[in-house]
Amino acid sequence: MTSSERIRLQASLQFHEQALEEARAAYLALLNGRVKSYTIGPRSLTKLDLPELEATIEKHETKIAELESVLSGGGRRKAIGVIRVDS
Repeated sequence: MTSSERIRLQASLQFHEQALEEARAAYLALLNGRVKSYTIGPRSLTKLDLPELEATIEKHETKIAELESVLSGGGRRKAIGVIRVDS
């Protein structure tokens, strides 16, 4: 891995860590009822957006794990599909 690739991956990792932190804060604030709406950047979220926030949190956690793996010398995770065949 070249140094420019490493720098790009580290910047992406930092972005996803910050986004994860913000999504978790929004989720907890809405879940605990401390606020009726929460704003992240241009987006305003309400309690109805909890499932969307859960998906966002999961997406960032997955991306962080992938980036950390690549940065530590491991490879990217490969998606493998299973196709059922009736016999």
